[in-house]
Amino acid sequence: MKTYNHLYEQIYAFENLLNAFDQAKRHKRMKPYVAEFEYNLEHNLLELQRDLQNETYQPGAYTNFQIYEPKQRLISAAPFRDRVVHHALCNIIEPIWEARFIHDSYACRKNKGTHRAIVRASEWVKQYRYALKGDIVRFFPSIDHAILLEILRGKIADARALNLAARILASGEGILASEYPMRWFPGDDLFAVNRPRGLPIGNLTSQFWGNVYLNELDQFVKRELKCAAYLRYADDFLLCGDDKARLWEWLAAIQKFLERVRLVAHPRKSTVLATRGGVDWLGFRLFPTHRRLRRANVRRAFRRLKAQRAAYARGALTGAQLDASIISWVAHARWGDTYGLRQRVLSQTAFARERLPNAK
Repeated sequence: MKTYNHLYEQIYAFENLLNAFDQAKRHKRMKPYVAEFEYNLEHNLLELQRDLQNETYQPGAYTNFQIYEPKQRLISAAPFRDRVVHHALCNIIEPIWEARFIHDSYACRKNKGTHRAIVRASEWVKQYRYALKGDIVRFFPSIDHAILLEILRGKIADARALNLAARILASGEGILASEYPMRWFPGDDLFAVNRPRGLPIGNLTSQFWGNVYLNELDQFVKRELKCAAYLRYADDFLLCGDDKARLWEWLAAIQKFLERVRLVAHPRKSTVLATRGGVDWLGFRLFPTHRRLRRANVRRAFRRLKAQRAAYARGALTGAQLDASIISWVAHARWGDTYGLRQRVLSQTAFARERLPNAK
């Protein structure tokens, strides 16, 4: 198996760090921490380059906060300086795995994404009678650092690049500890159960490493199960076929395989179903003849619209912000057969701002 060396020099090369800064600041140009870093950009990048070159770089503390839509999750934001390092690392090592990833892995990859995954799944729902739909229990909190590093070593022979990856991994250790359901796997001892795990949700490296980790599953399904109609988006996976019994056998094989990487398929959400009844996938319900937004997503959209109307009326939301939000949602909804629904939403967008107490 081919491995790659002499990567670390490419990671801390000034041109790569400058490119990483441009990537890290994208869509965040107005943030104070970006302006502060950019004010002394050359000095900050040279200092970062020196720390990386001397292997004295140490990640800073995360800022953690909760989000509640579409479900409650803990998001962890690394300091901006560290985000530059994350981009610098991924710029060099991601292409190594990109060439190995299967075509039908859609999360956090160029020219992929949610909507392409929906279109691909729709094609197979039209073509096959049954679908095996599954996801992983607490995927990011469950990722085992030792297993991830071993996977990385399979392609990276540069010890310094691996040490940097390990340092970034260790910086997020324990953040998601409270969200990990303690599990014992065959052959476990106390050391295996208690070793570090979890990737902070919000890191670029976490998104990439999540794909690296589950590429092991992708290769198993494609090479050993030989399933032609398989795709994955993050920790959601879908297999389609006409033999219902075989799909159940494949689910059992997947559950057994996941034990090797200390993951568990969700017992309730991982099942085999007839495609004619619809398949829930990435916020849509896919049928052989059409696709609809899931009802929960529609209810959530109307709740958000109601809150935005109130915010706009009291001056807490600008017209431009409101327009951007609605346009984004309509563009997403268009991927389903939702003409009537979109008309209902747009009919409620003629908002009137309340007169403020001191307005003239």
